[in-house]
Amino acid sequence: MKSNLSSGEMDATDIALLNLVQEDGRIANSKVADTLNLSEAPCLRRRKRLEEKGFIVDYQANLARERLGFGVLALVQICFANHTGEAPELFEEEIQNIPEILSCHNVTGEADYILQIVAQDLASYETFLRTVLRKLPGVTSIRSSLSLREVKSSSRLPLPWNG
Repeated sequence: MKSNLSSGEMDATDIALLNLVQEDGRIANSKVADTLNLSEAPCLRRRKRLEEKGFIVDYQANLARERLGFGVLALVQICFANHTGEAPELFEEEIQNIPEILSCHNVTGEADYILQIVAQDLASYETFLRTVLRKLPGVTSIRSSLSLREVKSSSRLPLPWNG
């Protein structure tokens, strides 16, 4: 059973803690405790409980894509001719191990999946399309949109600030 904000599993202090670690995953427990007016031990217990219950999934650094040489960001629509059988499952398994695919969503509408893909340049993206995407199980149609400019990018959830 999935938990949500309205389930009563969290109070305002938990939500404030989530906002703080979402803003800065490296924030020291002492700083969180100080901001929330808690002592360090109960603060750490809350944080561990939120991790164990799956509210905090991971900590990561957000890297500068273009500075690291990934000049192309593509939003790619993938279509399947046949949605039955094992092709969709095999497709989903295979993309887990392709680092250029940053995200994959099974969607409604004209496409079956929307992928977010990075590449160094157009030539490397074309090679990726030809040698990787077109060879994935079940894929019958690929439609790419290249990002001209990133206006907003965030993985932060809009949690209410209650503290």
